[in-house]
Formats: sequence, C-alpha cells, structure tokens
Amino acid sequence: MSRPAEISVSSRLDASPTAVWDRVITPEGINDEMRPYLRMTLPPGVGEISPETVEIGVPIGRSWILLFGLLPFDYDEVCLARLEPGRGFLERSKMLSQRVWEHERTIEPADGGCTVTDRVSWQPRLGLPGAPLRPVIAWFFRHRHKQLQRHFGGVAI
Repeated sequence: MSRPAEISVSSRLDASPTAVWDRVITPEGINDEMRPYLRMTLPPGVGEISPETVEIGVPIGRSWILLFGLLPFDYDEVCLARLEPGRGFLERSKMLSQRVWEHERTIEPADGGCTVTDRVSWQPRLGLPGAPLRPVIAWFFRHRHKQLQRHFGGVAI
C-alpha cells in the first residue's frame, strides 16, 4: 500500500468569512479557483454545498474533473465528513486516481478579513507513492489561492 502525502496552503483575504464561504461553496466559485487548468462538475441535483444539499458521511455523487474545462481525466466521489457553514469543510473522498483524497478548508476571521487554509492529503491507487505528486498538488492549490486573492484581495501567508 502506498504512503499518503500532504500539503497545506494559506492566504489572508480582504473579505469576511461569510463572503468567502458564500462564494467557495458554489459551482461558480469552485471553478473560478480552478480555472483555466481544471473544471469540476457537481453531481446532478447539487447546486451548492450546504447542509440542505449534503448529508454528512454519505457520498453526494461523482464529480468529474475536466482538464482545461473540457477533457475528463479523473473523478471525485465527493463525501463530506464535516461541513460548518462560514467556517469550512472536510472532504474525505475516493477518486479514480486516488485511494484516499482528503481536502480540509478552514476559514477563520482575521482583522477585518479572514484566513483561508487548505490542507490536502492523498494516497494514490496502485501502490504508487504520494510524494511525487506533492509539487503538482501544491502548485495547483497555490494557484487556487491566487485566484481567491484576485477575487477578494489579499496575500499568501
């Protein structure tokens, strides 16, 4: 069995935790963070990620990951282990490429704005090591944070 790997990326944003949350749970917000490299679909019937649309610990369905927004190359069987509106979430899912995919996003108030932190850990399928993916996944999450900073104002920390 392969060993998991992990990265963490944080930003200080010039917006309230509520404003950030209200954007990052929508398909538009999720995909704005990923553009132009990736786009992610939401399962049918899920318009946003909220306690009204998601049952904790139960997979909500398959989200396709589309390279450059067009080419399906992976999927995510999205399952939320924790969902705290305005504060963050913990996704524990399986992907086509990953035996385990865990994405935790926290949003904490900070002097007129907020701090957003993404912690991601993964364990590839087929017994492959997770460490070789670390630079790519770290780069992609830094890109996501640059997109958040562009939208809300702010800096990497």
